[in-house]
Amino acid sequence: MSKAAELQIPLSELKVGMTVKLPLSWTDHPFLFNQIEIEKSAHIELIKTLNVSYVTLIGGGELLTDDVAPEVEEVSPTPEQVAADSKILVRKSIRMGQQRFTKGASDCRATFSKLGADPQGAYRSAATLVEELMDHLKETDTPHLALVNPGEDISVNQHGVSIAVLSMMIGQALAMNHSQLRDIAMGSLFHDIGKLKVPDVIRRKKNNLSDHEINFLNMHPNFGYDMLDKLGLFSSEALDIVQHHHEWVDGSGFPHGLKGKQIALTTQVVSLVNDFDRLLRGGEGRSPQVALGYLFKNRVGKHEAELISTLVKVLGIYPPGTMVQLSDGQVAKVMITTSEVQKPIVWSCTLDGQNARLRFLAEESEDIIGVLKADELSSSALKTLDGNSTVSFYFSSL
Repeated sequence: MSKAAELQIPLSELKVGMTVKLPLSWTDHPFLFNQIEIEKSAHIELIKTLNVSYVTLIGGGELLTDDVAPEVEEVSPTPEQVAADSKILVRKSIRMGQQRFTKGASDCRATFSKLGADPQGAYRSAATLVEELMDHLKETDTPHLALVNPGEDISVNQHGVSIAVLSMMIGQALAMNHSQLRDIAMGSLFHDIGKLKVPDVIRRKKNNLSDHEINFLNMHPNFGYDMLDKLGLFSSEALDIVQHHHEWVDGSGFPHGLKGKQIALTTQVVSLVNDFDRLLRGGEGRSPQVALGYLFKNRVGKHEAELISTLVKVLGIYPPGTMVQLSDGQVAKVMITTSEVQKPIVWSCTLDGQNARLRFLAEESEDIIGVLKADELSSSALKTLDGNSTVSFYFSSL
């Protein structure tokens, strides 16, 4: 929305140092965005070649000459301009989320690699990553989730970042304090580090593990706890997450079969998110929406009902990565959740994979009328929507 100080000014008043907004669709000018910081006279000359007689002044009003009236009527952008600008911002948010996720996973991998030789340096790196996650969580008043693609074979560090993001969202929804959110972030990043002590032949085996292999794999929480505890750097709360992220409140989890309040709330949050993430992968191959529904119906008793309800609230009715059928006959993939839970931002196409575009369902009369499985899409639509990609999450910067 335009601020009161934003004025419509003629092109003759343009000065280097101003920030202005063009009254054009982003497709009708050569700049990356409609809002432009005028850094050199060439920018002014380029603006003067455009089919406009005015621009809206965003910043740099002190550069105006005295005879420019400050009471000039404010110009409202057209609906087409608003829509174009919004789509640019969403595309930027999607790219930024992917870049931040990739960087976070890379930083986490580097931290893991120097944990043995330089534990204090590794901890400092991890603490820096935690603060970046905290900054990204707090970047907007009402954070939402964006879909990111970790690649075909998700690693321990990529998994850790995705678990941290979703767990922190739940923690914030539960009004946890900064210390608790930091413990959740740190514990999530390292929760599966013990798996690095498990032989690859077991860890990467997709199914049909022997009883011996299952028992060995289930020792990874203790492996991780022992690795980190001896360093004397991590908080007891973060260490508890590492050791007990597979504990369930009914006592059926491992490694210690803890029950109820024996499991710290921060650990319960990560346990729930880890369980949901497991349902997205492996043999089940469920979509995010189906996995969420399964967890809501079948995991009551394994996790506190309040935490499951909070997870549903954070993910929305249609979590990022869910394939959906739209009321206009097109199919789509949910990209970003919004405050209107039934109206996410989606990437849609026709049934044959044509006319792909980003859509704001909150601004349309079209609705989601159903959830689709990947095998219900044509091969062309599946390719267009990247329907077989692994689902991970990061904070949306919108």
